[in-house]
Amino acid sequence: MSKLNNFTKGFFKENAVFVMLLGLCPTLGTTTSAINGLAMGLATTFVLIMSNAVVSMVKNLIPDKVRIPSFIVIIASFVTIVELTMQAYVPDLFAILGLYIPLIVVNCIILGRAEAYASKNNVLDSIIDGAGMGLGFSLALTILGAIREILGSGSMFNISIYKGDGSLVFVLAPGAFIVLGYLIAIVNRLNKKSAQKI
Repeated sequence: MSKLNNFTKGFFKENAVFVMLLGLCPTLGTTTSAINGLAMGLATTFVLIMSNAVVSMVKNLIPDKVRIPSFIVIIASFVTIVELTMQAYVPDLFAILGLYIPLIVVNCIILGRAEAYASKNNVLDSIIDGAGMGLGFSLALTILGAIREILGSGSMFNISIYKGDGSLVFVLAPGAFIVLGYLIAIVNRLNKKSAQKI
């Protein structure tokens, strides 16, 4: 698999949210707006890239019996960096996302990539994999947040798109499920069409 294919698989064929249905807790909880989705996605991307790189570097030093706990400690270290940085520099955003940032530690996307990919590949390939999966996750959260924000409040990235009130349901939890369901259906349809062309 080429490095480009390794990078782009996280956007389409193996998108964590739309295809593999992983990380749905932060996906549904933080995407009330596009900026929240983007911020959560970028925080997760940073942790994915850094933890993949470190896991790949130390994979031969970790005994099999403590492999998973070691990966969790590595991931938790980078989550702590993200949490403290957000608290210091973007406290308003941290006040909204703060509950979900520690949950990145147990996000199955990150632990899954560490176990399935970074522990078996070199550092550069692991970084590329982490970047692709993380940016694909960020894209999914941003799209979901943008649609919910437009339909719920008539704005996107806090810029007004149309006058008047949106539908409250899209700001609340049921709206997240509705929009996510439609997006999953669209992505699956597109993936089937592209598979048929091949």
